[in-house]
Amino acid sequence: MCCTVLKCVSLRLGLVGLWLAVASVAYAGKTSSSSKCQEKSLTTASGIKAPSGPFCPGDLIFEDTFDGFDLDTWQHENTLAGNGDAEFQWFTNNRSNSFVKEGNLFIKPTLTVDEFGEPFLRSGVLNVHGGSPADQCTKQSPDGCERHGTHGQILNPVKSASIRTVDSFAFRYGKVEVSAKLPAGDWLWPAVWFLPKVSAYGRWPASGEIDLLESKGNRDLIKNGINVGIEQVTSALKFGPNAAYRSTAELQQQPGSTSFTRNSESGKGYQTGFHRYQMEWTPDHITFSINDIETGTVKVGTGFWQKGNFNISAPGLDNPWRYGSIMAPFDQEFYCKISLAVGGADYFSDDDINPTRKPWQNGAPHAMTDFWNGKNDWLPTWNVDEAESKDGAMQVDYVRVWAL
Repeated sequence: MCCTVLKCVSLRLGLVGLWLAVASVAYAGKTSSSSKCQEKSLTTASGIKAPSGPFCPGDLIFEDTFDGFDLDTWQHENTLAGNGDAEFQWFTNNRSNSFVKEGNLFIKPTLTVDEFGEPFLRSGVLNVHGGSPADQCTKQSPDGCERHGTHGQILNPVKSASIRTVDSFAFRYGKVEVSAKLPAGDWLWPAVWFLPKVSAYGRWPASGEIDLLESKGNRDLIKNGINVGIEQVTSALKFGPNAAYRSTAELQQQPGSTSFTRNSESGKGYQTGFHRYQMEWTPDHITFSINDIETGTVKVGTGFWQKGNFNISAPGLDNPWRYGSIMAPFDQEFYCKISLAVGGADYFSDDDINPTRKPWQNGAPHAMTDFWNGKNDWLPTWNVDEAESKDGAMQVDYVRVWAL
């Protein structure tokens, strides 16, 4: 009887050891498969949702299919200052503006007056400072945390959302795919960007910006006979020693360009269905694609100081990337940001032709008020009053990142 008990104990201990060994292997497989590959990936990743490296080429290192809204993964921006282009929206954490439904992320604009009433825009005070860490103002300038409405300069008339993985996931080098359906509506500005986790080379744009996609929601916005609204998507790299000297869209489609556009078939804009927006980021190039068709490639060449012609246009300035690699500033870890902005001081040209006139002029002192006064023209294009309308909402099916 005693011998039988010892055998039972021994057997159970053996099974426990075997289970622990299997669990250990399984856990190691979730974090990294690098022990099984001969050549390690150049990709690095960090953050509370990042797996442990090193990685094998092709490892899936980030995925969100939006079966739920994981607020540990996606942190909301909370600011009145938007993306820095003097846009007209208030980025906030509100389930009317950002939510998950039927397996898709929605970012949807709403009107501030729906919550506070029309008089509030001209006489109210918006203070977005919160009491908990998640409710803190995320961008203070210009006037990003508190504003006072006046008849000349109203408060932000639109509420929207911008979410980012700044605390949860950032990576350097890899392959990205985002499946998204873009919103339709005049003066809407959907975007998926990758921004530096730390400003290793200084303030924007010295540390770089990767625009996987940007678009304009207008259905019939025309420039030189081409639809530059929701039938066109732009992918770009932005960089420069400071905000006065930076790469711009004027380089578009020129030798050495860092900005590329892709137009859909006429009448089949990017709001009509989901498309796969892709990027391959390596130590010597970045390639943008849509649905596996290349939009454009930026090759590092002799470096981004020369690529931006800053040695000619900014001869008195130091090259901020001279101590980095040849890929600097795109040799650091970047996080993902998904946002839906409205209007702005620069993104929408005053010269483009729209069925209804652009209600504000870029640089005008009361642009936000002028925009709001033109709401009878642009608001019907959003279809926000229609039951279950999805026209004005940006939808994302998934975000995936693989090791290079």
